[in-house]
Amino acid sequence: MQLSKLSDHSKETKAHGLAWILLSVALGIHVFDEVIHDFLSFYNPLADSIRQQVPFLPLPTFTFGVWLAGLIIGVIILLCLSPLVFRGNRWMFPVSYLLGMIMIVNAIAHMAGSVIWRWPMPGVYSSFLLLAAAVFLIINARKHQLRLRIY
Repeated sequence: MQLSKLSDHSKETKAHGLAWILLSVALGIHVFDEVIHDFLSFYNPLADSIRQQVPFLPLPTFTFGVWLAGLIIGVIILLCLSPLVFRGNRWMFPVSYLLGMIMIVNAIAHMAGSVIWRWPMPGVYSSFLLLAAAVFLIINARKHQLRLRIY
């Protein structure tokens, strides 16, 4: 009986780890989508315009190199954290939920922006994949966390 419990836990741990990697890869694809569709030519003027309207809102503008380097480093860090998820580290549950929620907001913002501006925003094509991967991560993190509480 104990062996099956360990096997079930192992399945949940692997599913959570797989979901983490899938979200990391989906984010990498999303970054590529933003790069090839020149996201900064959309974002930087929008940030400037919003700051003029609401001066206390700290919206940064970016140069291409700094922006791309930051996103690439972020994706690499996520991938480097995946062994911790596969080991079942408990502190990765809140990180998974937070990351999933941030990516859901990001994906929905690209989709909503495309509807508002009536043209595809840079990054919208990969937003559906990002949204699905984020939901998949949250669901699998929750299943894994619930499984650990049972045993």
